[in-house]
Amino acid sequence: MDRCPEFRHTSVVKLEAARPSNGEGAGHVPVHPSGGSPLPVAGGHEGHTRAAVVQLLVEEGPITATDIGARLGLSAAGVRRHLDALIEAGEAQEASSAGWRQRGRGRPAKLFQITAVGRGKLGHTYDDLASAAMRQLREIGGEEAIEDFARRRVQSIVGDVPPVSVDEPEAVESTADAIADAFTSAGFAASTRPVGNGVQICQHHCPVSHVAEEFPELCEAEREAFTELLGRHVQRLATIANGDCACTTHVPLALPPKTP
Repeated sequence: MDRCPEFRHTSVVKLEAARPSNGEGAGHVPVHPSGGSPLPVAGGHEGHTRAAVVQLLVEEGPITATDIGARLGLSAAGVRRHLDALIEAGEAQEASSAGWRQRGRGRPAKLFQITAVGRGKLGHTYDDLASAAMRQLREIGGEEAIEDFARRRVQSIVGDVPPVSVDEPEAVESTADAIADAFTSAGFAASTRPVGNGVQICQHHCPVSHVAEEFPELCEAEREAFTELLGRHVQRLATIANGDCACTTHVPLALPPKTP
């Protein structure tokens, strides 16, 4: 499973949006994907509006063209133009038919999502340098050095998150939310949602995904940190490094009964 709809905490990947030009939704101010304060408006450049569309595909995708238009104050034709350009460039794609959303009668609305190509353009300026440094670290200190670095890195993100102190669903959910907030501050656009008898932590963006493709120890260190903070075994369902649209981690709210 690599979708995370209806999240309680949706954060911002720092891309600038613009008030649409050329008559697209004149008079409408783009709003934040979560329905909160307006998105930043910067000039009237077409590229800024395109960036706002990409931002929604990252944080909310898969998402319908109608929803994109409503969030950014764009006309249907304006949304279609941006989506067509992104699809032609290989940066966006229609979600599989299984993921289409039915709204009332008629045909289900098509959903669109970012592709690996599109995600790769979101800001991996130092990927080559980071990968080279990691390879050098492995040559000098071996796998143990890589694992230690990965643990220290994730600790720098969640170091201020207190672990679950009481084994109660509310406490687990609160800690999961705190983890998501910490990763959001680190640029991962993280959020949570309840699923069945558990909660899922989803990272919509990963600023180190290209490095994590070569060094999965980074992903594993995150999972281990989640387990330690939440006081229970968690399961990674999907990762951006493996080509999924988000990193999704399932957290059970209740511990399994102890065997006598």
